[in-house]
This record gives sequence, C-alpha cells and structure tokens, in this order.
Amino acid sequence: MTTAQDRIHRKIATEIGAAPGQVSATVDLLDGGATVPFVARYRKEATGGLDDTQLRTLAERLGYLREMEARRETILASIRDQGKLTDALALSIAKAETKATLEDIYLPYKPKRRTKAMIARENGLEPLLRAILSDRRADPEVLAGAYLSETVVDTKAALNGARDILVEELAENAGLLGRLRGFMRAEARITSKVVPGKEQEGAKYSDYFDHDEAWNKIAAHRALAILRAAKEEIVTVEIAPEPETGVDRAIGMIALEIGIPGDAPGDQWLRKAATWAWKVKLSLAMYVDLMSELRASAFEEAIAVFARNLRALLLAAPAGARPTLGLDPGLRTGVKAAVVDATGKVLETATLYPHQPRMDVRGTEAKIIEMVKRHGVELIAIGNGTASRETERVVADTLRLLPDGAPRPVKVVVSEAGASVYSASELAAREFPDLDVSLRGAVSIARRLQDPLAELVKIEPKSIGVGQYQHDVDQRKLGQALEAVVEDAVNAVGVDLNTASAPLLARVSGLGTRLAEAIVEQRDALGAFASRKALLKVPGLGPKAFEQSAGFLRIRDGEEPLDASSVHPEAYGVARRIVKACGRDLRAIMGDGTALQRLRAEDFVDDRFGLPTVCDILVELEKPGRDPRPGFKTASFADGVEEMKDLKPGMLLEGTVTNVAAFGAFVDIGVHQDGLVHVSQLADRFVKDPHEVVKAGDVVKVRVLEVDLPRKRIALSMRKQTSDAPQPDSASKKAAPKPRRGKPEGSGKRSQGNETGALGAALQAAMKKKT
Repeated sequence: MTTAQDRIHRKIATEIGAAPGQVSATVDLLDGGATVPFVARYRKEATGGLDDTQLRTLAERLGYLREMEARRETILASIRDQGKLTDALALSIAKAETKATLEDIYLPYKPKRRTKAMIARENGLEPLLRAILSDRRADPEVLAGAYLSETVVDTKAALNGARDILVEELAENAGLLGRLRGFMRAEARITSKVVPGKEQEGAKYSDYFDHDEAWNKIAAHRALAILRAAKEEIVTVEIAPEPETGVDRAIGMIALEIGIPGDAPGDQWLRKAATWAWKVKLSLAMYVDLMSELRASAFEEAIAVFARNLRALLLAAPAGARPTLGLDPGLRTGVKAAVVDATGKVLETATLYPHQPRMDVRGTEAKIIEMVKRHGVELIAIGNGTASRETERVVADTLRLLPDGAPRPVKVVVSEAGASVYSASELAAREFPDLDVSLRGAVSIARRLQDPLAELVKIEPKSIGVGQYQHDVDQRKLGQALEAVVEDAVNAVGVDLNTASAPLLARVSGLGTRLAEAIVEQRDALGAFASRKALLKVPGLGPKAFEQSAGFLRIRDGEEPLDASSVHPEAYGVARRIVKACGRDLRAIMGDGTALQRLRAEDFVDDRFGLPTVCDILVELEKPGRDPRPGFKTASFADGVEEMKDLKPGMLLEGTVTNVAAFGAFVDIGVHQDGLVHVSQLADRFVKDPHEVVKAGDVVKVRVLEVDLPRKRIALSMRKQTSDAPQPDSASKKAAPKPRRGKPEGSGKRSQGNETGALGAALQAAMKKKT
C-alpha cells in the first residue's frame, strides 16, 4: 500500500530528477538534523550526489507536501465526521496534487457562514431547482407558483432562490472550477487603468495607466509594478477573458456543466442563471485565484532574482588580507576614514573635509598620506554613495603626491549598500562600543573590500540592496531563501576558525548564534584553537554540532595538517591511507598534485566511504582549503566622467554590475546613477535570462546608448555590434509590453533607473519579432 511518505518522495524525485531512494535517504538525513551544506558535501554516497540546488528544492518541497498531506488528512476527517465520505470522494481527495485542488473538493463540505443558498433551501426551494433541471419544457414561472409561502412572496423570489442554490453548487463544483481555472490561465488578460485624478501622483507608474497583456505572458517585474501601483491606489486591475468572445466561452463552459441542450423555457432560464453565476460569483473567484497565482509566481521570481544577486555578491572576489583605508564619502559632514590591518582590526580613524563647505583639500591630502605611510596601506576602499567620485578624485590627486618609487595603494570604489544599516546595528555597537556610528561605516567599507563575505554576513540580507521589489514579496519566504543563500555561500568558502567573527561562524553548518559566540568567548579566553577536535571542549558544542560544522572550519598551521582542508575529520583515516600510498609526509603531499596523479581513487574505497568522498579527498589534498571565489579585479572609471551630464551617447566605459533583474542588468559607471543594460543589449545573441551573461560584481565594458537627464535614466549596451536597436514604429509600440518606469528599489544612497522607456519598448518588440 502506498503511504503518504512514499507519495511525497516519488513526487519530489520526479521534480528534481532523482530516484525515490535518493530522496528517502536525504529526507532521513535532514530529519536527523543534518544541514543542506553538510549533506551536499559529506553525504554524497547516501544522496547519490544531489547538489545543493537540488537539496534546497527538496527541502522546500518536502515542507510544502507535508503540509498538504496534513491538510488532506484534516479534510478527510472533517467529511468523515459529517457522514458524507464516499469511496469516490476519498479517491478524489487522495488523487489531488495541489492545495488548490484539495480546497476545491472540500468546498461543498466546508463549514461556512449562512448564505443565500442556505436560506433558499430552508425556504423549501431546492425542489424547484430540481424540477426546472428535470423538465426543461415546463415554464419556470409556472413551476415557481407551487413554492410560494410566507417567506417566498412571489414567483420572482422563488426563482431567485432556486438560482442562488444553483450558483452555489456551481461555485463548489471542483471539476468546473478546475476547467474554468485552466481556461483563464490560457485566455485571461490582465489590464490596468489609472484612477482618474491620480495621473500626477502616480507618474512613475505611467506605463501602466492603460496597460493590457496576456496574463500568462506578463513578466514578473511588470506584474510586481502593477501590483504595487494597485496597492497605492494609482491603478485599478482586472483579470478577465476577452470581453467579446472570452466571456461567452466561459459562460458556455458553465452551461455545458449544467447541460443546456436546447431553447426550451427551462433552458432559457438556466442559460440566464449560468450568465448570472459567471458575473456575480465565478468571475470573481477566477480573478482571486489568478491574482493569487500571479502574485505568488511574481514573488517567487523576485525572490529568485534577489537570491542569485546576493549569492554573486557574497562570493565576489576578495582583495585579500591587506592593510586597507576605508573612506565613507560625505559633503557637509565630511569623509569618514578608517584604517584596518590585514586581519580587519581598526588601527586609526579620522574625519576629513575636502569638499564644500570647508574645502580642506590640503589637510585631507596630508592626512591620507600620513595614514598610508604609517600603516603600510595597500588598498583604499571608497564608498559609492554621495560625493564618491569627488572623493575618488581627491584620492587620485593625493596618490600622485607620493614620492616616485614609493608603494602606491590601489583605490577601489566599493558598494556601500547596507553599511549604514550595519553601523547603527546592535552588533556594530558591541563590536565598536567606543566608535562613532558614522566611522563604523568606513570600517565596514574597508573590510568588505578585504573579504566581502565575512563583512556582508553581518548585515541582514534584505538590507544589502540587490533585490527587485523585495519589500513587496512574502517576507517570510524571502528571509528563508536569503538565509539559505548566505549559509551555502559561507560553507562553500569555509571559515577560518581562529579569525572569524561570531556572525560569520554563526552561518557555519550546525553552529548558530549561541555556539558561535561560545567559540569566540573560548578563543578570546584561551587563545587560538590548535585543532578541530578542540572544538569539543566548547561548552554546549556536542558531537552532532561537531559533525555538522567541522569540515567547514579551517585551522592554518595547526597540530593537524588536514585541519586546514575541507576533508572531514571522520575521513582522516582515508586521507592518511592515500598519503601512505605516496610514501611521503602528509605536509609534503598537501598541495602537490603531481604526487597524487598515479593513484586510483577506486583503490581507497571502503565500506564507509565511497568513490565520491575519495575523489573529493584527492582534490582537496591537491589544493587544500581552496577558495572557490574568483580572482580580485576592479573597474576603472573614466576620468572626467563623474556626473550624468558628462555622459554622451557612444562613450565606451567600464563599470561594475550592481544588480541583475529580469529585464536587464544595472551597472555602476561612476556617475552616482546606475545605468541599465536592457536584456536585449547584453550580448550579440538572444538572451532569455540576464543571469546567463552577467552577475552582481562583474566588471564589464559598456557603451552609452541614451542619457535622459530629467528622469535620471542611462541606457547602456554590452553588444559588440555597432548597430543599435530599431526605432519603434506604431506596430511595435502597440505590441510591446510596456517597461516599468519610475523609482525602483534602490541600494544604499544610489538610485537605479529602470527599463528605458520607448527604447526599452522597441527593444522588447524587436526581440519578440526575432523569437
């Protein structure tokens, strides 16, 4: 007999392209307290090599399907208690594959408030409906005469009551609802119209003042823009089939369900009742269902975009452990400066005033040179907010004052998104109790250049500013998705046990905030950990937490050489057998790929550790503790291009991708306003998903297409071809989905424009014709 658990495992297996046995083994591990990073890295034999993406999907779907099974049992119990559960009904409930289908089946049996149909039944009008349905040739008016009473005063009231009963039955017909929903998904159109008098207030939503497109074709970012405009009461939204033909087809489906074969008096009455059912009940139900589906799918896409951007940002190339000067630019309040050493320890802070109103350029230059020489500064990190380019210019002039042959720090413009949030946080206050809030931002900017991952984990992911409508989506689901991204990123890179902060350690598999703080407390009290196994002496850190976390923690130059690698302590025996086969010392083998080339992984497989684990150990011995992040590279902004007014069409510039959305990529080119590379301008080929081409943090070369100063829009291109997009004609304007305009979700102090108006519409239309 198939159990609910078997059903869940088979369904997930189909969805992620795995065998049911792989799913069952993974579920057992997750239920036993294992984390996704641990299972993905150290339990490949059990899972059959499922990757972290498959495992995340599995975990998410497992929760959904378990909730659904619980709901299925609740519904069965409710109908059984009512004495209405038949074998056919139980089979229908068992076969339901979505929560929506389950709820459709349950509708007739679901306890509800007193309805018009209930009152009509109490008034004895259900037999009237059955009489009309069974004898179509009879005149309903004549039939209704036999059902008058003190509460049913005339034939009109009687027929209205019969109609109310019919409408409720249709609205609770699971089969009809499913067919209507399928029809609407295929045929419905979503339209939005401006609320009269709101044109000026909602100018940023002007693209949606008179918008119409197929419901099943609307892109997530346009759906989210419309939903926000509706929430702000700028537009009204309708989801309905084509008025002329679509509505008739929907009513025809209802009529077919009733069975209206001819034009007898009963058929005519029923046809009117079917029309009434659509207008007053079923069209509204379909609107609610499709709006819910649209919102859910748009939210899902927005969360996925945010997650991809966040992952790219977290795994951006670190500049490395080098003394760094962090500058948080400002005008009136000055430029906040902080020097940190190679480990991120704060050495010196200052406030500089090179800009208006003080214009103390000489004093600023002298102070920067003094800090550079005193602390051996190798990197200068400049926040990309207000006065960023002006500050960068002062730094460039200052570095030219250094003596010939003297070491010159490399200046890098760094995203300061979230730095202000961190500066004012409780965590920052504990870390720097004696440091002014404004100076903490400069420290964060310096540290995020050294190691973006280690610093960004201190900031709530939603505040990092690489999302698309992140404040509109389901915040619980967004939080879960982003926490998973942070966890996967931290564990993919690994963490130095003796230098990592508590927030970074808290993201390690199996630890969490309490154990992370306990580790730091013991490290501060007793000094650096000499080995991984010393973790077991940390109060509260038991065998399970050790199993989950040990492989992701690194100890450089410790008692055990393998502690510097990602080889799990449980597999040290296998690693030593491999080393013994080479006939050399472990420390000599680690990092020497040539010594391992003659070995066959199959020779080291045993009852506990299979081929996947042995292969991983061989790779790790060859490159112990390798960092999966790319090499450090930074964009060079063009001299003399500091504001939007300096941009001219045709300019070739270098910039950094700050955000990737469904419709394109935003690029920081150093003018305080990110430009947009529309999806159609990302490459000399068709690009469906911008993430195929770029990710947040990439350094790219772009060409300026268009500059719109009044609306602060910059259109860019990454195409190598010189021909630009075609100019929109009247047909393409009509056919193209209108891109969103107005102020989007920005990041930090920088504002990002959105799709590029008529140009964006023309490009989208051209791409539609092409595909």
